[in-house]
Amino acid sequence: MTDTDGTLFAQVRDPENRADPYPLYTRLRAQPVARQDDGTWVASGYAAIRALLHDPRVSSEDLPPAEHPATGNPIKDFFVNPIKDWITDRHRPFIFRDPPDHGLLRRQVMGQFTVARVRGMKRRTEALVDECLRARAGATRFDLVDDLAYPLPVTVICEMLGVPREDEARFHAWATQLATALEPESRNDEDLRARNTETFDAIAAYMRDLIREKRRAPADDMLSGLATTKDAQAGRMSDPDLVATAILLLIAGHETTVNLITNGMLTLLRHPDELARLRADPERAPRVIEELLRYEPPVHFRTRLTRAPIPVGDVTIPEGVPLVLLFAAGNRDPARFPDPDRFDPDREDNQHFGFGGALHYCVGAPLARIEAEAALTALVARLREPRLVEDPPPYRAGASLRGPERLLLDIRGIA
Repeated sequence: MTDTDGTLFAQVRDPENRADPYPLYTRLRAQPVARQDDGTWVASGYAAIRALLHDPRVSSEDLPPAEHPATGNPIKDFFVNPIKDWITDRHRPFIFRDPPDHGLLRRQVMGQFTVARVRGMKRRTEALVDECLRARAGATRFDLVDDLAYPLPVTVICEMLGVPREDEARFHAWATQLATALEPESRNDEDLRARNTETFDAIAAYMRDLIREKRRAPADDMLSGLATTKDAQAGRMSDPDLVATAILLLIAGHETTVNLITNGMLTLLRHPDELARLRADPERAPRVIEELLRYEPPVHFRTRLTRAPIPVGDVTIPEGVPLVLLFAAGNRDPARFPDPDRFDPDREDNQHFGFGGALHYCVGAPLARIEAEAALTALVARLREPRLVEDPPPYRAGASLRGPERLLLDIRGIA
């Protein structure tokens, strides 16, 4: 029987369902593409998501127009802030841009996010994992988030971009706030939009100062490269695009990887046989990580906007409506994956949506895999008799970037 409950996606976003949204995803897949009561359309079936990812009628430019709240200062309200809003709207981060702008900006980023640079971080990543574990030597309580899953990717992306690690306390709060822009609620919540605008202004000012320093004294890092290199096709990245790109890389470079590592260890602790197999055979790590990306992905959905009517199966999504691509539901679609609710690292043909897909496939996917492999192989090898303190653990507020806020483990020490 078809489930016609138009509140299912609202229930997904309810924090009460954060620990286990998968039963709701099963109900949503009864209609692989369905309209919700608030006018949003949700794609939850694998085939539908895949088709929409490749459809040029689906736009990533779905953010509402920038709007600084009134300050009471006429100069700011009628001159300065409208200009800031105009610049913001025309220079969004490239994950919120369509072709041709998206392709040109992505090309410039990939010119710096090279295979050699990413591979060159492998040993450094392993050394950072070792530092995190050594810092907790003798401990019998381990918070996976604070002790490893957060500091590791933050340090890696800071070193790659050339952002001073000592500024982490400042951009931690900025990143947490700006991550809410991925939640549908941020489109209509005026208070939340005002906080995001204030936060974006703060981190943008920080990045502009850092970019000026990179141009004055370039170093061997990505931000220096983006600030000084002229691409043969795309030219030199404009300052507004450079600021937006730097913010995106800094935030996306660690927020999702924190979830991947934390969700990964939580899943392994819930499947002790697989944890033992990985401990005995670290070469299994790539298969384990690919299955984690399907089974417990760090990003559960992304929002889009339709630019024309789009027929999908027996329904037609209207023009000009918000669309949600529910990746985590597609990853467990039984029409695509046999026994989809089983964690099986030996699964074949595992073409998941763990890093999105099509034009917007995650540029940082290779780096995230390196970080997850270094972290998980070390954790299963060196944590002695790890046990979950609470299951389920408390989760972060967001439904899109879904992961535990903390993951407390009791251990008998660290090898």
